[in-house]
Amino acid sequence: MTDVFTVLADDHTEVKQMLTELEAGSANASAASVRGEDGLRLRKKMVERLIIEESKHEAVEEEYFWPTVRELLTEGDRLADRAVEQEQAAKKVLNELIGLDAGEPRFEELLANLITAGRAHIAFEETEVWPALRKVITDERAERLGEKLEQGKKRAPTRPHPNTPPKPGILKAAGPAVAAADRVRDKITGRGQD
Repeated sequence: MTDVFTVLADDHTEVKQMLTELEAGSANASAASVRGEDGLRLRKKMVERLIIEESKHEAVEEEYFWPTVRELLTEGDRLADRAVEQEQAAKKVLNELIGLDAGEPRFEELLANLITAGRAHIAFEETEVWPALRKVITDERAERLGEKLEQGKKRAPTRPHPNTPPKPGILKAAGPAVAAADRVRDKITGRGQD
């Protein structure tokens, strides 16, 4: 069985890799003659994949992980509030990126900011939250939480929804309907399909 730290670390590794690839392409992204139209389409697809994966990741963190942090850590509210604030800011950027094309100045500006903020958020979780949580969570609970995260991602929204309050009760009630609507939209538009 996989515990919460393994599930989150795997997600973080995947996101960091995407951020590195996107950052490497940023230098030439606005010059279509250098990147080519195929390169810009690929870049847009990479951001689309990032949006999908981040949307699922943040949804399950807000539903399961941050409530556990709040419950088990003395400083849990402060840590969770800071993280959720970072996640809400990222959702707004991700949502705006959906409507832009790779190579557009605003797309590249937002992406550069997202890359920086994403790395800072991951570092915050891994260096401040995880060590404190590891000290107090039981192995059994860490495994149950990991399972909830894995299962939750299978039915989580694939779009950021920055206007949905990041409250576990709201997410549990509205999340399935929102996720279903996202998946229908994705299927109709071909979003997230290679």
